[in-house]
Amino acid sequence: MLHLSESELDMIDLMLPEDPPKPSGGRPRSDRRKAIEGIFWILDNGAKWKDLPAQYGSKSSVHRAFKRWVEAGAFEKMLREMGETVREHSGFKLYECYVDGTFSKARGGGDGIGCTKAGKGVKIMIMVDAKGLPIAVSTGSASPHESKLVEPLFDFMVSVDFPERLIGDKAYDSDKLDEEMAARKVEMISPHRSSRKPENKTQDGRKLRRFKRRWTVERTIGWLQNYRRLCVRWEKSTAMFQGFVHLTCAILLMKEVLG
Repeated sequence: MLHLSESELDMIDLMLPEDPPKPSGGRPRSDRRKAIEGIFWILDNGAKWKDLPAQYGSKSSVHRAFKRWVEAGAFEKMLREMGETVREHSGFKLYECYVDGTFSKARGGGDGIGCTKAGKGVKIMIMVDAKGLPIAVSTGSASPHESKLVEPLFDFMVSVDFPERLIGDKAYDSDKLDEEMAARKVEMISPHRSSRKPENKTQDGRKLRRFKRRWTVERTIGWLQNYRRLCVRWEKSTAMFQGFVHLTCAILLMKEVLG
């Protein structure tokens, strides 16, 4: 079972917005730190809100706090702020970045869900630097091909600069994607599919050696999957699920800073 350290808890508490004042005579809000710990417990265990232990306060109060912060864009802002902190602390290694996606089954229904051979679900797309730190992440329907989900990643990046090279597996072997990345002055490197004709091959074998280090993004996806709430989407709202994704990536960056 994963736990937040006191320093991580302090940093998260500091970056979340202050709660708006409640009308006089209303029920007092739940303790902020307990609410944060309760949200992390849900993220770590993948359990439903109704199973939240009483030690974290009322499950409805903790859920309301999470929803309030999601609607305020607090976790997205937290991820951006942690990206800025990493840049100041050690910097991102953008000379070689990696991209991949992971599938999450959707058990709760809701918006933004797509049908695949594995069932209904969503795709978490992530781009990492050479150290495996997340520099861009997005979620969306699992129906589109992964090569079509790379471009949207550039709409939300915690790094100011684009990567020099972006490396993916055979799923990203697409001339259109190569052109889109070239327009951003990013070199796309991915092995050709076996169906591609020899005369249409575009990849340089020497540059493809970099593909051997693709385990970097696979390791980061493994880190994401340690948080079980990301393995199965119970939220009916895409925004609520993205809140968990942004919080997880912010924690990964936090560990880089705090050690």
